[in-house]
Amino acid sequence: MYMMQYPNGRNPRQQSPYRQTFSYQRQNPASKAVYPIGQYQMIFHWNRLDWNFPDVKMKQDFEANQYWKKAMPAGVKVDRQGHYYVSVPRWAEGIPATMNRIIIKEGKPLLEAFPSWEWNQAGNVHALQSVLGYEIDEYNRMWLLDQGKIAYAPSPEESQKLVVWDLNTNRMIDSITIPNEIAPYRTSFLNDVVVDNKNGFVYITDSGNGWPEHPVVGGIIVYNMRTRTLRRVLDRHYSTQDFPGFHFQIDYKPVFKDTPLRIGADGIALSADRTTLYYCPVTGRNLYAIDTSLLRNFTTPLEEIRRAVRAIGSKRTTTDGMHADNKGNVFYTMLEGKGIGIYTPSSHRFHDFVSDDRMLWVDGVAFDQKGSIIFNSNRLHEMFGGYEIDWTYPYNLIIWKAFIGHGVKSYLYADG
Repeated sequence: MYMMQYPNGRNPRQQSPYRQTFSYQRQNPASKAVYPIGQYQMIFHWNRLDWNFPDVKMKQDFEANQYWKKAMPAGVKVDRQGHYYVSVPRWAEGIPATMNRIIIKEGKPLLEAFPSWEWNQAGNVHALQSVLGYEIDEYNRMWLLDQGKIAYAPSPEESQKLVVWDLNTNRMIDSITIPNEIAPYRTSFLNDVVVDNKNGFVYITDSGNGWPEHPVVGGIIVYNMRTRTLRRVLDRHYSTQDFPGFHFQIDYKPVFKDTPLRIGADGIALSADRTTLYYCPVTGRNLYAIDTSLLRNFTTPLEEIRRAVRAIGSKRTTTDGMHADNKGNVFYTMLEGKGIGIYTPSSHRFHDFVSDDRMLWVDGVAFDQKGSIIFNSNRLHEMFGGYEIDWTYPYNLIIWKAFIGHGVKSYLYADG
């Protein structure tokens, strides 16, 4: 189903630094409607995902095997042309395409393989195998982080990679293989990515939970664009691991019904001045940070990097995705809080920004560069956690948009 509306308006519980910083409101000349900071809306919603299949047989196979029951929208972003993209990781068999663009057909939002169906061919290590995290930079280039593995099998050689795609010319610019010694094929779970074009570096979180029922092997991966070299840091450091014995609930239901969820470094954000890298595990509530100057120098001893990690403090919620803005703030998803929160480094404060009971497992957060954040909720904890889902409910999977303030954009668009 497709829907554009402003349900519920503002959340009276939210305490946002933006509400203190920006006192103005946005007015739409066409409708004369005024949208205050914190106003949120649904852009798209589904009871379950569906694709604009290139042939009937593929659609019949998808429906007959009910592959849609494990088809989960993970990350959402929008490009300069206003196209919305959704990653659907292949954590189970039968996902038609792992990278997609949203199209509207007969009034309904469908997914269409991006950049093509050929580029999404499962089993072809040179094509996209399983994309979770990706970024669209200030040059309108998409950085696709390919986990390589399908249904948690070990990643085949050359399948783990970082593919750079030019959205302006619709062509591949580069493909960087991430080898076993940087991200072990058995345990790796390449999660999310941030890009620093000013200094020429990319930072990646490896959650380390690619081998279910085995210990987490988390870490951070640094890529030097100029030398085309990779380095793994903070391997199995406490800040990139799951917190020992950590259990959490959403709506008083244990996350993952039978086996506690264990995920290491996941959310990642780069400060607007490019000097601080923020990150956090899913199974834990703390936010961590490290100076990027240490990471950019590949001669910095690994032990020195480990000692330099700063524990910022508790977000009071578990978090999946994060994203920094151009003003110095860090936005984070609130899994337990069902919404989006903001960390303001200048005051060292954590704030709730928006929350809604339908925001069940808010996964990724990004910016539209027009004063709003976009984010999605996907019920991951129920879809993969052993719970039954009512597949007739129209709001199982939602893409949201919330107004932040004029001039607020992604960290990628920071001045200087």
